[in-house]
Amino acid sequence: METLALYLVLAYLIGSLPFAVIVSKACGLADPRSFGSGNPGATNVLRTGNKAAAALTLLGDAAKGWFAIWLVAKVDAGETAVILSGLAAFLGHLFPVFLRFRGGKGVATALGVLIGLDGWIALIAALTWLATAIVTRYSSLAAIVAACAAPVAALANHGIGATSGVVIVMCLLLIWRHKANIQRLLAGTEGRIGKKKA
Repeated sequence: METLALYLVLAYLIGSLPFAVIVSKACGLADPRSFGSGNPGATNVLRTGNKAAAALTLLGDAAKGWFAIWLVAKVDAGETAVILSGLAAFLGHLFPVFLRFRGGKGVATALGVLIGLDGWIALIAALTWLATAIVTRYSSLAAIVAACAAPVAALANHGIGATSGVVIVMCLLLIWRHKANIQRLLAGTEGRIGKKKA
């Protein structure tokens, strides 16, 4: 049990790495928490107009979700530890100790976790996000739709169990983190993909 707790803390710390802030600082950009949605994530970094920085943020946030799972699996910690480490990394992104527990919404990190858990679920979620984003140009709506698709894919592939449970929890948390976006979508004031900061 102590070993499991150690793995989960490690995964949480990996997930807590704020790549939006790290990349923005390295590229000489404003802190992403200071403009736009205030969210330390790739979509908000993109509002600076720096596509390379946004891409690096996206890759970093996704990679940490995958890496946490890979690392725990590498030490042969057991299936339960591997699956829960993905959730711990996701929680680290949402509530990062390095940003006083005020993190991002978890879209890219959730994708990284899904890649680590099951590549097919990740592919379905990514394609759902892409299709919705292309049609609507709303990143938040694409994230919500993709989040709803992921549990369906998980249940189809794994049935009721730990993997599906973690995916469902991430889905619910991700939708909850988008509650302000949902309100703006309903009001017609949500910013579209690629819109630069004021």
